Amino acid sequence: MTLTEKIRARAGELGFGLVGFAPADPLEGAAFYARWVALGYAGQMGYLERNNEKRADPRLLLPGARSAVCVAMQYYQEPVPKSDALSGRIASYAQGEDYHGLIEGRLGQLLEFIRGEAGQAVAGRAYVDTGPVLERELARRAGLGWWGKNTCLIAKKAGSYFFLGELLLDLELEYDQPATDHCGTCTRCLDACPTQAFPEPYVLDARRCISYLTIELRDSIPRPLRAGMGDWIFGCDICQEVCPWNRRAEPAKEPAFRAQSGLEHPSLPELLALNQEEFAARFRHSPLKRAKRRGLLRNAVVALGNAGDHRALPALVRALADEEALVRAHAAWALGRLGGEEARAALALALETEQDAQVCQELREALAEETADE
Repeated sequence: MTLTEKIRARAGELGFGLVGFAPADPLEGAAFYARWVALGYAGQMGYLERNNEKRADPRLLLPGARSAVCVAMQYYQEPVPKSDALSGRIASYAQGEDYHGLIEGRLGQLLEFIRGEAGQAVAGRAYVDTGPVLERELARRAGLGWWGKNTCLIAKKAGSYFFLGELLLDLELEYDQPATDHCGTCTRCLDACPTQAFPEPYVLDARRCISYLTIELRDSIPRPLRAGMGDWIFGCDICQEVCPWNRRAEPAKEPAFRAQSGLEHPSLPELLALNQEEFAARFRHSPLKRAKRRGLLRNAVVALGNAGDHRALPALVRALADEEALVRAHAAWALGRLGGEEARAALALALETEQDAQVCQELREALAEETADE
């Protein structure tokens, strides 16, 4: 076996379902990425605007880099039917444990294996969604998959439900052929997006994407987009669920990525009852900690407003008194959306004592909408 073949075999043993090899040369997709950022599609994700020269050239990330070992590990969860309108949805990737440390650790093991097999000193650096790396472009070059119209990387045999990782090496290897596009004329992902986050095929406006709104956006969710979020409270899988290539997706083999109890469809009133200490303890090893308590509870009250179920009223009324103004503001919107005398009374009472300007504005708008509906 050649060294490349040995690396591929060892990566498979470490749980990577897809493995590919590419030269660490400047990336053709860097110009497309720069235009995407310049158009403002990155929203508040300022970190995506930095280190663009490194994104364009992997050799700037590891002096002497010659090759990239690109890997993928599947995380797909079999859908569980929803049984309660007062529950939310979490993206499949976030139902298990946080992936960064696990995959980085496996890449570290792979690097040690390579050093042992190479018969020479080998410099290497691993990345798992944590540095200025154009991961999908590198993975496409390494033959793992193509850039879909929903901007996810899609593999013929595995769909798109997988995490990516890269290992840069100052070592020459045998390289795979870049993947070619197999989306054809299909537009299911573009048509299914409830917030119209795709201004054109292969382009995502993150500012309208439910995943961005529920995870990366730190302040108020634009009112016109809230209804389209449905019951998603952390991430979104819609554009992957409708993709025909995901008929081939297999459930996660890695135990850490299997859904944790209660995260398939978490109770929204129970989430709203969590204080900061309880939130930190419950989501210590979960991707959900990224949203922080204020962000997750903001998303939960929006989902309750979209549920259209008046059983949500007690939880939303309590949320009007939450310590976080962000949560109170969105609870006001949710109560206005549910409507009814009890909701109107709670909104009016909260307006009498509320001091935050944004929350007051949301309360007034919710009351105005209530009046207009009469």
